Amino acid sequence: MSSSRLPIFFNPAADSWTTSPSESTDLVTAFHRKLPGYAPTRLVPLDDIAKELGVAAVYIKEECNRIGVPSFKILGASWGTFRAVAQKLNLPLDSDLAAIKEATKANPITLFAATAGNHGRAVARVGSILGLPVEIFVPAGTHPDTVRFIADEGARVTAISGSYDEAVRTASDEAERQSGILIQDTAWPGYEDIPNWIVAGYTTLLTELTTQLPAAHPAPTHVLAPVGVGSFASAVVSHYKSSSSSSPSIITVEPDTAPCLHASLRASHPVSVPTPFPTILAGLNCGTVSSTAWPLLSAGVAAAATVSDAEAHEACIALAAQGIDAGPCGAATLAALRRCCADAEARGRLGLGAGAVVVLLGTEGGRGYDAPRGVAVEDVEGVARELVRIESTNLTGAGAGAKGEAEVGRWIAAWLAHRGVETHVVEEVPGRPSVVGVVRGTGGGKSLMFNGHVDTVTLAGYEGDPLSGDVVDGKLFGRGAADMKGGLAAAMVALVRCKDAGLRGDVVLAAVADEEDLSIGTEQVLRAGWTADAAIVGEPSNLGIVTAHKGFVWLEVDVLGVASHGSRPDLGVDAISKAGYFLVELDRYAKRLEQGPRHPALGPGSVHASMIKGGEEASSYPAKCTITVERRTVPGETAETVREEVDAILKRLEAEVPSFQYELRVTFERSTFDIDRAHPFVSLVSQKVEETTGAKPTFLAEPFWTDCALLSDAGIPVVIYGPKGEGLHAKTEWVDLKSVETVAETLTAVAREFCK
Repeated sequence: MSSSRLPIFFNPAADSWTTSPSESTDLVTAFHRKLPGYAPTRLVPLDDIAKELGVAAVYIKEECNRIGVPSFKILGASWGTFRAVAQKLNLPLDSDLAAIKEATKANPITLFAATAGNHGRAVARVGSILGLPVEIFVPAGTHPDTVRFIADEGARVTAISGSYDEAVRTASDEAERQSGILIQDTAWPGYEDIPNWIVAGYTTLLTELTTQLPAAHPAPTHVLAPVGVGSFASAVVSHYKSSSSSSPSIITVEPDTAPCLHASLRASHPVSVPTPFPTILAGLNCGTVSSTAWPLLSAGVAAAATVSDAEAHEACIALAAQGIDAGPCGAATLAALRRCCADAEARGRLGLGAGAVVVLLGTEGGRGYDAPRGVAVEDVEGVARELVRIESTNLTGAGAGAKGEAEVGRWIAAWLAHRGVETHVVEEVPGRPSVVGVVRGTGGGKSLMFNGHVDTVTLAGYEGDPLSGDVVDGKLFGRGAADMKGGLAAAMVALVRCKDAGLRGDVVLAAVADEEDLSIGTEQVLRAGWTADAAIVGEPSNLGIVTAHKGFVWLEVDVLGVASHGSRPDLGVDAISKAGYFLVELDRYAKRLEQGPRHPALGPGSVHASMIKGGEEASSYPAKCTITVERRTVPGETAETVREEVDAILKRLEAEVPSFQYELRVTFERSTFDIDRAHPFVSLVSQKVEETTGAKPTFLAEPFWTDCALLSDAGIPVVIYGPKGEGLHAKTEWVDLKSVETVAETLTAVAREFCK
């Protein structure tokens, strides 16, 4: 088990807390029994799992087929919808389904809901039973199968670009605009009746459960419930904590990436958490606890645990081996029980010993999802290997078939969330996420950013498996191992090591997209307001400290001709031939730069032609020849000075070469980077490198460009410090793992001094 992971929250007072008995559920039960296909779901003993975990018994309430839907959600959705429609049409609560249908014929009503999983399908099914139109809004990243199942129930499904919470707001706005009814289990001030009715609908499951336990175990000692917005869990707390007899300990489970209840319990008041990435625990991917659920959960939950997607997936497999059809949300309770039993403190504090009788509320049946990667790895080697095994070829720079940064971004966010690190996603361009992790200081200290890019160049031309993550003689092989997933792994591990350091300043990780092309990732992170008092970029530097590197300017020169048939030289002007004059002058320009003034660390600037394009067919004079030029710059040179130099060459050719015409434009530019080696931050990094390695560091100036320049342009003192490696952009690439650990130790040491 990960030692750095988000700890279980304990509330010892919950076991002795009670609440007043809830209203009679007779009407609810009677209503559900009228629904077509109603029957109690199974309570199944899991004897092998009980033996594995060292408890007396484990039972699971299996919700793989509840009124034709593979989830308990229809219990709440149906009762909540019935009550809302009955209220709107002034119908008595003992009305049957036929009466509801008849009344809505004369008074058409549309139902609205938001969902990341089963709730929307349940509302859609209720709509089909009652003959009501349904509109469902789903957040970005919703699994295609989920959308299809909802649509198959007859609902109209609309995907939005935002999170679950944003989908709820959209559904609410549409319900109000169209005078429909919002059927949502999350409450907020002014919207509480329907969520309360939905919660009441869940009590049918708990009533069934009470009658299904065998005589040997008439009452559970522990009940585990999943939490999305907390409505179902609040029904569980209300049901058990209003009993006059001894009540069980209620344990809740949430995704690592959406722990809204866990975060609220730690804060002692409701807080919202970001939910930027999809999870296989889709029905639990909620950022805000329902306002009506919070009072019950804050008082009545004995422990709140979080689990990773991988743990939920493993629990699905374990339940399938016992003949239980459970999806990830349904299996999450087993994942949480396993976590609690594997944690000596949790087992002891919760009384999960040989006499424990545990009920798992398995809230959904099996469904399709993509098997997740594990996030338990703690050490730099494990993290680096996982990063290398995830293809993240740059979408725009690596050509056709590039995967982009989405998958690696999801994994980094999940890895950070598993450890309780505040995690944000900056994604101005869909599919190009940059992940920001923050270890907050206590206040009053300086902040430090670790910056590293997640994208790689193309896999084409790599010898062997570019995603192997193989380790040979202490070297990790694979595309991106050196450039720069080794340095990124060091930064991730260093960030987590700062969690318990008691620092006053913030430590920020910026795992950015697109450095291999236009560096939109770091630009977007800065634009989103993520900055720091200093930064370290983990590009491979062989454990040296890079304090300067070149910039570049991209230009395009259109040499203009006159198109004509190849047989008419009297009419045509050959743009390609005319371009030759420019290429000759460009070569002379390159030689002048090479022999001209030199920067003391970086040497001279340079220039070369990168691409040439012209002509359309063999028998025509080309009207245009376009030459792409790259000019590598040193401090003091800018895009404007470079343009002036190139334009001077072209103007001279225009004056000297008959029919020479041109157009010149700067298409892209990046500034140089140069920090004084006497800067206090450089001195601090140098000191910590020496303390970690036992040797004075080498100071370097490099000809390539990195995101350092963007950070420097933003006024952030920055250096490059990264591991040893070779084969950047080459046919074989590797990083030295010992040096990756050295970088992690150094970054941690710098943060502890700089941010103290």
